[in-house]
Amino acid sequence: MQYLNISLKNSYLHKNMTNIKNIIFDFGGVIHDIRYESVAEAFAKHGVGGLDRFYSKDFQPKEMDLFEKGLITPAQYRDYIRAMTNVGLSDSEVDEIVNAILIDVPAERVNLLLRLRKHYKVFLFSNTNQINYDCFTARLKSKFGFDIFERCFDAAYFSHFMHLRKPDPEGFKLIIAEQHIVPDETLFIDDIKKNLEGAEAVGIHGLHLDKGTILDLFDSEDDIISRKI
Repeated sequence: MQYLNISLKNSYLHKNMTNIKNIIFDFGGVIHDIRYESVAEAFAKHGVGGLDRFYSKDFQPKEMDLFEKGLITPAQYRDYIRAMTNVGLSDSEVDEIVNAILIDVPAERVNLLLRLRKHYKVFLFSNTNQINYDCFTARLKSKFGFDIFERCFDAAYFSHFMHLRKPDPEGFKLIIAEQHIVPDETLFIDDIKKNLEGAEAVGIHGLHLDKGTILDLFDSEDDIISRKI
């Protein structure tokens, strides 16, 4: 397996990071701070308890998988939530619950991404859904005054538009083909280790961000720290 843990500093990092020209970032948990527990808390506010494991870093229902692939519509997903909870939640209340996971994107991460584009081709590959996407795109454009997905990335890929989600290798194959990038010159960073399996399957180097932030991965010259270990 080619993926590695950020906390492991060894010769493997040095050997395999020297030729990186492209970086693919995950979004939630890597660039955008998220909090899974907030979803259960939002359900509880509407009188729906016992859903602590409804949506977590390690588990989500098959309906969310379908929603993240764009195979069911927001309206269908809202109806699923209403049927599952047996509570007459309005569309806006369902959206509030779904979007409770979203916290914020710190400005220093956006500034880092802007700098990295001077040294690498920078891409985004996010498992997301239409309700979350509509929320965070509007919030972030209001916060920063520009579209960070246009400004910070050479291209941004979202699962609900692609009809593919991580860890399916086909999503990585699509990015490789469309962007004409060499897998062995590409690094993929995700906070969920399982998602790295899809990258590794097509020859992309994977880095598991299990602690810290992306700011810890680069030195003062915006070079990948592991190159110099």
